[in-house]
Amino acid sequence: MALSRRTFSALAGSAALGFALGGSGGPGAPSAYAARSVPTGPPPAPPGADGERHTIGYDHYSLVVDGRRLVVWSGELHPFRLPSPSLWRDVLEKMRAHGYNTVSIYVAWNYHSPAPGRYDFTGVRDLDLFLRTAAETGLYVILRPGPYINAEVDAGGFPGWLTATEGTARTTDPTYLGHVDQWLTAVNRIVRRHQLTDGGGSVLLYQIENEYDGHVADPSGPAYMSHLYKKVRADGIDVPLFHNDKGRNGYWIPGSFDTGGESGKWLYGFDGYPSPTQTPPDWGDFGIGGLKGGATASPRTPGFVPEFGGGWFDPWGGVEFGGKGYAESRRTRDAAYERRFYLTNLANGLTLHNVYMTYGGTTWGWLPAPVVYTSYDYGAAIDEARNVTPKMAPMHQLGHLLRRVPDFAKLDRAADVHVDGLKAYHLTNPDTQAHVYVLRNDGASEVTSAVRAVVADGHDDIEVTVPAHDARLITTGLSLGKRKLRYATAQPMFVLTAGRQDVALFTGRYGEMAHLVLECPAEPYVTRLDAEAAWVYDQGVLHVTAPLGQGGLTRVLVERGESDTPLLLLFADDGTSLRLFPYDTPSGTLLVYGPALLRHAKLDGSTVRLTGDTVAPTGLEVWGPRGITSVTWNGQPVPTRVSVSGSLVALSDMAGAPKPALPVLGGWRRSAENPESAVAFDDSAWTVADHKTSFSTTPVPDGQPVLFANDYGFHYGDVWYRGQVDGDLSDLESVSLAYSTGTQGMLMAWLDGKPLGSHRMPVPDTKTVRQGSWTATAAFPVAGPKSKKEREREREKEQEKRSHVLSVLVRRMQHDMDGKSVDTQKAARGLTAATFKGASPKVSWRIQGPVAPDPVRGPQNNGGLYGEREGWHLPGFADGAWEAAELPRADKGMGVTWYRTGFRLAVPDGVDASVGLVLEDDPGRAYRVQIFLNGWNLGQYINDVGPQHTFVLPNGILRARGSNTLALAVLGDGTTEIGPGRVRLELLGSAAGGVPVVEVDSPGR
Repeated sequence: MALSRRTFSALAGSAALGFALGGSGGPGAPSAYAARSVPTGPPPAPPGADGERHTIGYDHYSLVVDGRRLVVWSGELHPFRLPSPSLWRDVLEKMRAHGYNTVSIYVAWNYHSPAPGRYDFTGVRDLDLFLRTAAETGLYVILRPGPYINAEVDAGGFPGWLTATEGTARTTDPTYLGHVDQWLTAVNRIVRRHQLTDGGGSVLLYQIENEYDGHVADPSGPAYMSHLYKKVRADGIDVPLFHNDKGRNGYWIPGSFDTGGESGKWLYGFDGYPSPTQTPPDWGDFGIGGLKGGATASPRTPGFVPEFGGGWFDPWGGVEFGGKGYAESRRTRDAAYERRFYLTNLANGLTLHNVYMTYGGTTWGWLPAPVVYTSYDYGAAIDEARNVTPKMAPMHQLGHLLRRVPDFAKLDRAADVHVDGLKAYHLTNPDTQAHVYVLRNDGASEVTSAVRAVVADGHDDIEVTVPAHDARLITTGLSLGKRKLRYATAQPMFVLTAGRQDVALFTGRYGEMAHLVLECPAEPYVTRLDAEAAWVYDQGVLHVTAPLGQGGLTRVLVERGESDTPLLLLFADDGTSLRLFPYDTPSGTLLVYGPALLRHAKLDGSTVRLTGDTVAPTGLEVWGPRGITSVTWNGQPVPTRVSVSGSLVALSDMAGAPKPALPVLGGWRRSAENPESAVAFDDSAWTVADHKTSFSTTPVPDGQPVLFANDYGFHYGDVWYRGQVDGDLSDLESVSLAYSTGTQGMLMAWLDGKPLGSHRMPVPDTKTVRQGSWTATAAFPVAGPKSKKEREREREKEQEKRSHVLSVLVRRMQHDMDGKSVDTQKAARGLTAATFKGASPKVSWRIQGPVAPDPVRGPQNNGGLYGEREGWHLPGFADGAWEAAELPRADKGMGVTWYRTGFRLAVPDGVDASVGLVLEDDPGRAYRVQIFLNGWNLGQYINDVGPQHTFVLPNGILRARGSNTLALAVLGDGTTEIGPGRVRLELLGSAAGGVPVVEVDSPGR
């Protein structure tokens, strides 16, 4: 296709900088920019909607933005898993403060499209608002709109209505592509206003499709990718495009499909989710090479991992983590895991790195794919309740390192080194001659060994200790401002200039002894600002030692000698490093130490105005440009003194966060429902289920009508069936109901208002944990053996009656994903067939699912329960006639019962309190609960399956200062006593600070 004006301008701008434009025609093709053409130097300024034009290019080392090298240190966040737009800013600001420069997001088609041709980008679906917020936060955006996204969401992101359409998904089928083009038009209309290239925003890269490997070997695959590429370009998207290979396959490298003549704007990326029990793989320059080697599949584009495991998801029953849930995911994929795996990636030349997930969030309502339950915490560095966990330390340290030390954007493999007991990687920067050593301990015991490292005048033997299953980064020859590092056994986190002095921070594990050696041709004047440090000067080098973490931050000031610029050396353990925040302002760089989070910093004359969060009482220390004399914190003056190192130090600790009291949940009201099971129920307004054919991948059983819920427009949640059964049932022995659901689906049936029984799908085990569609036939005996007289009496009754009602409730769970591109999302959901043993009646069916989608909460919020259809979940519903109830309960019977109560919260202004709802009961009791807060379906609890017992109630939906309505829809299968048991609120986190939260607008409040 012809290049758009915008694309041409961006490319021409790059050419004007002296870069050689190349093709994207395979591994042997020239790169977008000539190798080594961009020298090592500071990265581009943080992005924003500045209205200025920007160029985006690359060579095999890294991306190049405006002629400067950029290492992408990104975290995955899904806006649809945090249905409170105010909280998007909270998580984005936490990511930026902790070293991320990029956020990667999926845009889920099913979340935005309730019906063909209808697209909703308002309220909690406001993509424009999210992109504006990311730019305001100073984060680049990697945008991933599919059309298929996988992501452990219903149908892999395909809308429910697409499951009932003609056409094969993820192919060039014209019906499917017609829908895809409408979706991309709707998304791209928003995205093109937020591209970095024209200064509208910070969208840096754009992904087409997702882990697509189903049709690589046949012509339809390349043709499909080509269609998507050209469509995105025609829509005005001119940033570089890419795809994420499902593994190390070499699929969709440059030149593998037709890009319409455009070259140099396509990147190869690959995903990786290694187990923590595995040895970290070499997926780059140190690997096996070739198409299966990871980054080596595309040697002229930078090493790119669009998804690298920051945790893992957990299925119903919790088999992945022994029933311990995401706490176990976080324990097994901890900070040491991150250092060992992520440092290996950096050592392999991967400079575009996205951690999936950095904030997992909540797959609320009917959004989850069958393979996951409500929580999508993922064991991520930021937990579901938005708390920063200890896992953040490596991300914080490496992110700031890659931002503040430009040597890491351009590293070549250097001479191999051998270190006893450790896996060693050696790299060097060709411009600065700095050397980097990654030392990895894959064993079960701590290893102390020596690495023979290159230093200014030869080699030094550096003794290092690496804990079991951990890694360490050693550097030599780095510039620390105006001085040169000989070596350090602790990892550098940043080097910056604050005022008239250089500042360098080195980090490691608590209790380790850091040893730093500084090249000092002339003897300096050294001041030990904290008692824990020690130093000695000998033969042109300065040795400094400091035990990490003892007493918090350790400071050593180096002055005079060969430089007039002072150097402040800082030493911190992991926990302390998480409280150190560099922040760039137009007047210079600030460094803030103490709070749990720094959100913003602004210089206002001689005053530094800081906003952020505290959790516990903490000190505050600020280094910054010359002339600053005072500090405010969240708008309040902070009395300070000037320290020897030139910082402003608070005279007293700032307050921590109060722990707001939470009310006891009481005053419950109760009402049973499922009137649909009664013979006299009026189902005349229900949809007649009489279709003969279906586009489902599930065959229609012989002699049966189509009963698949999707074929009648019911795509989410529970679905009811009522069969008018005409014929003699006097000899009926049993009723068999075949049905198909997602994981943990269930069925309940009544004949003439009397319970036949219930059936449920099995809990996944290690063999079925990834199974997305489950089928079963539930056979219900109608009566035991009858005497001749009893049979005759039954026949007489049948002659009078001759008509019966079969009522069936199916909890469908969700649609399967389509990872293999074979339309698995089209497998039937709901009843598939009904057969009768001992009788041959005629059955005519009606079906009812959810009513019209909630205009604010969306189609995934509600299913077809009677209470949902009648608004029992909404705050405004009048429940005064319901009976009073107390919890815990010990009810019996099969069916649906609702419980409602209200509660008030009075969280003080300026406090960000994260609240959860906890449900607990005897695990032997079989029931499940659908949880509605202020009308929002925030998840499903299955008491005897688990493992989830705590459900996060996001602020904005939760009124932290006001009244709330909680509704619980309880489904009991009749096999045991049912609850609810104990239901309570729990404080999951509290911070003084936070972001202003706007209540999510909802009808029925």
